[in-house]
Amino acid sequence: MGRNRVVSGMRPTGKLHLGHFHGVLDNWLKLQEEYDCFFFAADWHSLTTEYADTSAIRENTRDMVLDWLAFGLDPKKCTIFEQSMVPHHAELNLILGMITPVSWLERNPTYKEMQENLEHRDLSTFGFLGYPVLMAADIILYKATRVPVGHDQIPHLEITREIARRFNHLYTPVFPEPEALLTETPKLLGLDGRKMSKSYGNSVYLSDDADETRKKVMSMVTDTARVRRADPGEPDNCVAFNLHRLYVPQEKLDEIVPACRSAAIGCVECKKILAECMVERLAPFREKRKELAAQSGLVNQVLEEGSRRATEESGATLAEVRSALKF
Repeated sequence: MGRNRVVSGMRPTGKLHLGHFHGVLDNWLKLQEEYDCFFFAADWHSLTTEYADTSAIRENTRDMVLDWLAFGLDPKKCTIFEQSMVPHHAELNLILGMITPVSWLERNPTYKEMQENLEHRDLSTFGFLGYPVLMAADIILYKATRVPVGHDQIPHLEITREIARRFNHLYTPVFPEPEALLTETPKLLGLDGRKMSKSYGNSVYLSDDADETRKKVMSMVTDTARVRRADPGEPDNCVAFNLHRLYVPQEKLDEIVPACRSAAIGCVECKKILAECMVERLAPFREKRKELAAQSGLVNQVLEEGSRRATEESGATLAEVRSALKF
């Protein structure tokens, strides 16, 4: 490896929205220029919560990768692959599961949180409890040295580091302990003021067309304390304004903020400005997406080639693992 290696994945559980772009994809675009990157569609991970109905996973995977390519991920600069097409992920997951204490998994901060938030699904499964083991296998299988995470995800990465450390201690040092590549992600609120999520039905999707985007933006919650048009508003308390900061040019923002606070501009007019800025900003991506979608078999070709490269790389690691185990 000439450069530090980065590994990161995304679960294909539905359409990508603006939160995915600003929280993950925008960062991946920068990383592919600086690191040896492996980006994968984590379809095995989808089974941890979607195991009862797998009918949409394949289509979601293709749509998701199409979004990646349209936004600028380049198969010539990074390896883009599908997790289930590389059998070594499952094999290393099995091996690591043999040495991972259950107590490590039970203290995972996301475990109980997701069980509480997804009450309509039975998550009392072996696979859901053990998903950090699969996550560790995904990362150390490629001997990643860096993993892009937010501050709230550091405990998850620490489990990976502990599992790698335990394997190296029990057998032979094979795996580097990956370090966090801390990324700052903007807090993106959805149409109703909650975190943008497909589960809440409050998202602006990357694949929406211009009219759908305008319609959704016009439905956004603004400053709930501003009851009438003549009332002064406060941008810092406006749900829609969190998108203004990302899409409206600074010189326009400098006009909107005092106009809002003096009631010189109303919420409807303000959201119209936001909608047009978003449509303009997203237009190149959406046009590129149409062009790529018209190329029959393109996504499958990218995934097959990337998965072949990932299999070659991970196969070398599995050979070391088997040697360490004296198999």
